[in-house]
Amino acid sequence: MKTLHSLLLCAVAAAALAGCAGTMRTAAPVPQAMPGGSPIAAGKTEVLWLGQAAVRITTPGGKVIMIDPWLTSNPKTPANWKQLSALGKIDAILVTHAHFDHLADAPALAKMHNVPVYGPAGMNQTLATYGILPAELAPRFGKGGTIMPWGPTGPKITAVRAEHSSELAHKDAAGKDIVLPGGEPVGFIVEMENGFKVWHMGDTGVFGDMRLIGEMYRPDVVLLPIGNHFVMSPQDAAMAMRDMVRPKYAIPIHYGTIPQLRGTPAEFIAAMGTSSSVRVLVPDPGQKYDF
Repeated sequence: MKTLHSLLLCAVAAAALAGCAGTMRTAAPVPQAMPGGSPIAAGKTEVLWLGQAAVRITTPGGKVIMIDPWLTSNPKTPANWKQLSALGKIDAILVTHAHFDHLADAPALAKMHNVPVYGPAGMNQTLATYGILPAELAPRFGKGGTIMPWGPTGPKITAVRAEHSSELAHKDAAGKDIVLPGGEPVGFIVEMENGFKVWHMGDTGVFGDMRLIGEMYRPDVVLLPIGNHFVMSPQDAAMAMRDMVRPKYAIPIHYGTIPQLRGTPAEFIAAMGTSSSVRVLVPDPGQKYDF
């Protein structure tokens, strides 16, 4: 019986051969896993995964958007990416909710580059009120709203629903641990200058409006949590992709960082079955796909 490793290698080889004959955006008839961040087209939109939910997107026009930057203490972030300076220039930061493994390095990164952190309105109000960020770097932004930080011809960012919580852990002036309001969690639809769309789901369980969001925005790529315990299980995530959202590509994230996040890409791929047109891509932390 072939091992999962050998099956994945076969998938990579098959995808490479197919790439010689066709275009990148033709979805495979059966879900295929492409490990190791193998490029699937000449660079247009770059999606770099850095462990947990940390993702750096570089748009076709050269804007760099960092989402959920937990890097310096993230056990899954490769050593060469743990220094925030390694990210290069950053044009905007998106944070899906206030939990440490999503917000952790956002304030430092925002101050380093003097760029705003866009996130749930309640979270950003707390960040400004408690001096974690200056108000000008913590603009308020809500579900259903679309922002255009670089004008109408630049990338557009829409906040959409996520089913989770958003407490903000902090220390008061005496060093005592306290918990502050973190607003409501969100996901983000990032639309590139050329219309290509990436949906970063943040942390979420399954909810019925995933189908509506998929129909409204038609995302090409979905970055979705599969770790279980705090987020979707691989089986729930597969159902959402296969039956509700149906993107061209699905990239599993938010797994394997702590023992509770026990879901795996192998389980996700198995749960997708063989009848879906969604193509599953599985990068290692620190590796990317170009679309």
